[in-house]
This record gives sequence, C-alpha cells and structure tokens, in this order.
Amino acid sequence: MKTEKLEVVRGSGNVFRDLGHKNADAERFKAILAAEIIKAVDRDHLTVRAAHKRTGIAAADFSRIRNADLDRFTVDRLMSVLNRLGSRVEVKVRVRRSETAGHEARA
Repeated sequence: MKTEKLEVVRGSGNVFRDLGHKNADAERFKAILAAEIIKAVDRDHLTVRAAHKRTGIAAADFSRIRNADLDRFTVDRLMSVLNRLGSRVEVKVRVRRSETAGHEARA
C-alpha cells in the first residue's frame, strides 16, 4: 500500500483570504460580528420574533445572520444590531502592508 505525504499549509488566520475572497478582511469582520449577535440572542434566550421586538430588525434578518447569509449586511448595520441587543462593540485596528502589494511604484 502506497502512502501519500500530505503537505500541511498554515492558514493566514482569515479563511476568507485563504479562499481568495476579494474583501476578505471585511467578510471576516462581518462573520465575527454575526457570531457575537448569535451569542447575544442565545444568551438572552430570544426567539427571532423577540429579537425583532427588541431591535426593530426583521426576524428574517436574524435567520439570515444565524445561517451566515451576510451579503445583505454592512459592518455598521451588524454593529448596530449588537448595540440594540445590549452589547458594546470595541474595534482595534492594525494596518499592515499586504504581502501581495507591489514594492515598486508603476506609472
């Protein structure tokens, strides 16, 4: 029996970048915010209807968030939902040069 050697590749820490998504950083941030919304809803034992009453956000949108269907949501809207659920969002920003950025200016 022949055994294959599998190469282990360390990820970047951002699955969206690893999958080649164009807006990987924003998608990752939205996923983190969505996970926090789900935690807040679960922590308070809210149904989607109760979450709607508390926030004014459509019950269907809470279902979309739970199903990671985040294309319709902006970062600021997700942050607003978290605020309405009684959470405060603190963001720390660190900007680094992209590994794929060119090193020479081109005309």
